[in-house]
Amino acid sequence: MKYKLLIVEDDTVIAEEMKRHLEKWGYEVACVENFQNVTREFAAFAPQLVLMDIGLPFYNGYYWCAQIRQVSQVPIIFVSSASDHMNIVMAVNMGGDDFVTKPFLPEVLSAKVQAMLRRTYTFRDQTNLMECQGLLLDLADASVLVNGQKLELTKNEFRILQILFENAGGTVSREAIMKRLWDNDCFVDDNTLTVNMTRLRKKLDAAGAEGMIHTKKGLGYSIGESI
Repeated sequence: MKYKLLIVEDDTVIAEEMKRHLEKWGYEVACVENFQNVTREFAAFAPQLVLMDIGLPFYNGYYWCAQIRQVSQVPIIFVSSASDHMNIVMAVNMGGDDFVTKPFLPEVLSAKVQAMLRRTYTFRDQTNLMECQGLLLDLADASVLVNGQKLELTKNEFRILQILFENAGGTVSREAIMKRLWDNDCFVDDNTLTVNMTRLRKKLDAAGAEGMIHTKKGLGYSIGESI
């Protein structure tokens, strides 16, 4: 298995040096580019490990660690020059798994990464996530993260949203949705689907994701496209 690592570091020189070194070890490495929405890039890349700086533009590394922890338990290693006792304790309390102090030897970083991956994935798998225009759907616990707010979904609401995510950019017919739900041993007729869709839309709208689900008259539903 080729592990995927995500580097959250705003110093491009340091980020590229880390990337080059870790790629030599056979990892697939990406560096965050949009520091206003780190969780979106996290979900899109779906890494097995995150290397997180503390001092970042817009929001610090503690904030993004907490955001990631709402949807995933992938290991997070903080990499920072702010290595005083308080920052190390804060990193652990916010969900970090390890701490590497800058400046560091590249060999120390890769050894930490190797050890963390070995400990983590010997025992458990990564959390499955799907992303669509900033919405993060967690397949592990049937929830969706909207603007940092975790919404609990009913079984039908989750399955409807999953179907729409799987077909993002296209339109899914009402019949296709009902058939998929029926295949999961849950009786869904036309009226039941309408009720569930209305309730799902209200939850998303209330959390600030207004108009994410669109009705295509005579065709079905789509998600995430602009009107």
